[in-house]
Amino acid sequence: MNAAGLIFSNIHDTTIPELTRTRTMASVPFGCRYRLVDFALSNLVNAGITKVGIITHNNYKSLLEHLGSGRDWDLEREFGGIKILPPHITSYENTTRGQVYSSRLEALIAVTSFISECGEENIVLSDCDVICNIDLADVLDMHSRRGADFTIVTKRVSPAVRYLTPRATVILTDGDGRINDLAEYTSEDSKKAEIEVSMNIMVARKYYLLKLIEDAVAHGHISFEHDIIGRRLGEDKFIAYRHEGYYAPVNSLESYYRCSLDLLDPSVRRRLFGIPDRPVMTRHKNLPPTKYMTGSRVVNSLVADGCVIEGLVENSIVFGSVKVGRGAEVRNCVLMGDTYVGEGAELYCVVTDRNVIIREGRRLSGHETLPFFIGKGVSV
Repeated sequence: MNAAGLIFSNIHDTTIPELTRTRTMASVPFGCRYRLVDFALSNLVNAGITKVGIITHNNYKSLLEHLGSGRDWDLEREFGGIKILPPHITSYENTTRGQVYSSRLEALIAVTSFISECGEENIVLSDCDVICNIDLADVLDMHSRRGADFTIVTKRVSPAVRYLTPRATVILTDGDGRINDLAEYTSEDSKKAEIEVSMNIMVARKYYLLKLIEDAVAHGHISFEHDIIGRRLGEDKFIAYRHEGYYAPVNSLESYYRCSLDLLDPSVRRRLFGIPDRPVMTRHKNLPPTKYMTGSRVVNSLVADGCVIEGLVENSIVFGSVKVGRGAEVRNCVLMGDTYVGEGAELYCVVTDRNVIIREGRRLSGHETLPFFIGKGVSV
């Protein structure tokens, strides 16, 4: 495939601070055994892309541990493979203060050398805030056939599904799929039956992207979407590729919770993980099988390896090495790795980060729109 990939690991950290205080958005755990970066990486690898740069900013220790050499994604290669691109100070006035970049455009400026050295014709830009399984080979094919300078992957969504739209970039196209305008989501959009939003996955011709970056530096632009793309829509060829498969943005704790529980729907699992030629790859862990003890009961839940279940687990996502004590009740919850739920505890709409201890007899309850969150390493 004549393309290289570039993944932004931290761009959306501020939208879900509960889970990104000690990690990047890319390394947020999801779906019992995955990290959010797995979807972006797998999409690239499944399209035959074998050179991937991952832009980091801060808190990326867990990301490095997860990625390792890239072997689990078939990216442990002498030529190409995964390239970790560490943070650099910005190219603007903040340079004198030594501040690290804070926008997509500044991040691109910081990795210009990586882009320049790529021998591939196209660069695929991908964030880590979207859960999807997309055929990027088809996106690149359309990008080439249409002779586009820049392609944005989009999805039509209903504003009535509230967690899909906050912070979304709305895309306006003509009948031929050419992008006429883009704007931030507003209250006016909420009145429409459907809107088309960016999935934060883009394809650009390499030399065109370098030209955009050079122009941004010359004019001191800050916003990639509005200062760069928005100003060139009438001059250059920007097209939209509409994704018809599953799409779920992670833009708040509520959306993370809802996306997680979406996996309990078999049709969602099939659309994400049931495509034979597009597997979602992740780091392999050697954990023993889960033990379901006498008196335990598990209903409509996904439970990873290494757990010990003695109580009730219902409508929940349970990561590896979790223990649910005797008489405990876990309903509509997301329990990350190494969570301990003591005997007789009752949890409803709770999200725990890793290494959480919930002591015996505790009763914790949240709501679907406001799940009760317990931070990493906290004992309740």
